[in-house]
Amino acid sequence: MTENEIAKIVVDTVLHVHKKLGPGLLESVYEIVLAHALQKRGLKVERQVPVAIVFEGIKFDEGFRADLIVEEKVIVELKSVEKVIPVHKKQLLTYLRLADKRLGLLINFGSELIRDGISRVVNGL
Repeated sequence: MTENEIAKIVVDTVLHVHKKLGPGLLESVYEIVLAHALQKRGLKVERQVPVAIVFEGIKFDEGFRADLIVEEKVIVELKSVEKVIPVHKKQLLTYLRLADKRLGLLINFGSELIRDGISRVVNGL
């Protein structure tokens, strides 16, 4: 399954979750529910995945934690804020580079209309 095929399923599932729960809950609630819903659709989903980084030749096993990694290909970063700011997209791009992934989805469940809260971030895709 390609990154784009995975992303299509993730976005469809995000729309369903947002419709059922609405905006404004904690990110952790959306994370657990979205992970469950994606697994029900047959996707492999890992939550709070530690991703190692190398800095000045030293490997740090836990450089950051990815909210969700779907099918070992797509990073899904979740927010529940009034407005996504540019640094959120830059953060996800850095995560993609460090994790050697090509596609990330930034999902802001705080958006009144979830379609306004979905952003694709690519790293060489």
